[in-house]
Amino acid sequence: MNELVDIWVYLASSPLLWLTATLLAYGVGQWCMERSGHHPAVNPVGIAALLLVGVLLLSDTSYQAYFDGAQFVHFLLGPAIVALAVPLARHLPKIRASLIPTLAALLVGAVTAAVSAMGVAILLGASPAVTLSMAPKSATSPIAMGISEQIGGLPSLTAALVVTTGILGAVVVAPLLNLLRIRDWRARGFAVGTISHGVGTARAFQVHAVAGVFAATALCLNALVTPVLVPLIVAAFGNLIG
Repeated sequence: MNELVDIWVYLASSPLLWLTATLLAYGVGQWCMERSGHHPAVNPVGIAALLLVGVLLLSDTSYQAYFDGAQFVHFLLGPAIVALAVPLARHLPKIRASLIPTLAALLVGAVTAAVSAMGVAILLGASPAVTLSMAPKSATSPIAMGISEQIGGLPSLTAALVVTTGILGAVVVAPLLNLLRIRDWRARGFAVGTISHGVGTARAFQVHAVAGVFAATALCLNALVTPVLVPLIVAAFGNLIG
């Protein structure tokens, strides 16, 4: 038994351990999604997150220790977002043709995402720090964490909320839009990109190229407007936050 403990201590000190664990967990999630026939409820990111949380709890490993080993994945988030410029450039005429309704949908979606999150938190009696942490949850994580810190929220909580929002959006948006009989791939993609950022955009690209392009457009535009809108919305809520 002591030998196993010694082996674990040695492996845990290696930065490659948690990077490998992250990739393996996502691989399991991807396998599950393929076996399910790409069902929207079987999200590889959600499965990977649950597996990793379980491993961290069982091994009594702190998040910081995990992040120190898996931060290369976090680093790749930036290049991945920049790479979205390629499909955007290819479908630029379609984006230009829908510019006015796209901008209108962006403003409505960004405001609704922040106001509804803060409103629910206030109604449930959440603390001011938790309420403020929820406001930027629909922006991509680096920007959302920066906004959270600026307005007095908890960046670490915001990061968790961003991931949760992305997973829920990727799972729920497609069935909901089917129920509402919204078939336009531009509208479907833009909706998921506005609400569930990178995770939703990845899912949109798996479903349809045009949906993916408009999801990526929404992700990028929302990252620009959310830092401007959220502080204004927080100021408007004023005394309601506490």
